[in-house]
Amino acid sequence: MIIAVPLKQVPDLVEDLTLDASGTGLDYESLKLKLNEFDDHALEEALLLKESVPGTVVVALAVSGSEAERMLFTALAKGADRAVKLTGVDANADNRLLAQAFAAAIAQTGGELVLAGVQSAGDRDGQLGPLLAARLGAPVVSVVTHVTLSGSAVTFRKEYAGGLMAEFEAQAPVVLGIQAARQAPRYAAVSKVRQVQQTAKLETLSVTAAPAPGGKVVALAPPARGQGAKMLGKATELLAVLKDKGVV
Repeated sequence: MIIAVPLKQVPDLVEDLTLDASGTGLDYESLKLKLNEFDDHALEEALLLKESVPGTVVVALAVSGSEAERMLFTALAKGADRAVKLTGVDANADNRLLAQAFAAAIAQTGGELVLAGVQSAGDRDGQLGPLLAARLGAPVVSVVTHVTLSGSAVTFRKEYAGGLMAEFEAQAPVVLGIQAARQAPRYAAVSKVRQVQQTAKLETLSVTAAPAPGGKVVALAPPARGQGAKMLGKATELLAVLKDKGVV
């Protein structure tokens, strides 16, 4: 079975986020980017399936952009069989455009099972998987863990509110939004990534994506800053504050 894993770069949330000149989006040129955490888990789950089911092929896909090649070479270093760079669409486009691009690439590469991150830090809407499924004409289930394969049958678990878990089975093709892999994503040493860069080649696919109807961001703004907290060292200080506020 061919497993397709779309990868996306997102802002590193340990850094300060800055807005672009329009005030409707992030200034990606000034931001530090990294692989989306949930995409990393999707890749790990795909690699675990490859290791447990002979004949499984893992194809990593990413839209061309800053550090996209390193992200794909890292996927190869971890164990992916193929890495495909997509051109013709902005890597920072919204999920409607990305879904078109990834769906076209997955159709060309023969992906039967799609493991996508359940959401990303760049938008948090969790819609890439469902939009991909709509484009591919495949069923979709999100918030998924622990995927197993038996022929064309795909068995997986889905988490519901309150920690309830349910197990489902679907016939490929199917799109799954991965919340967590069965183990922490593996680490690829820098030396191994560099070795792969020297010996492996990325495939390139040109894709197109047309604007689609959907929501529109009209303005973004950083959170308003308050006056900050006041540290109190004694109970008498706390009592004085409460009296000043009229609480006691």
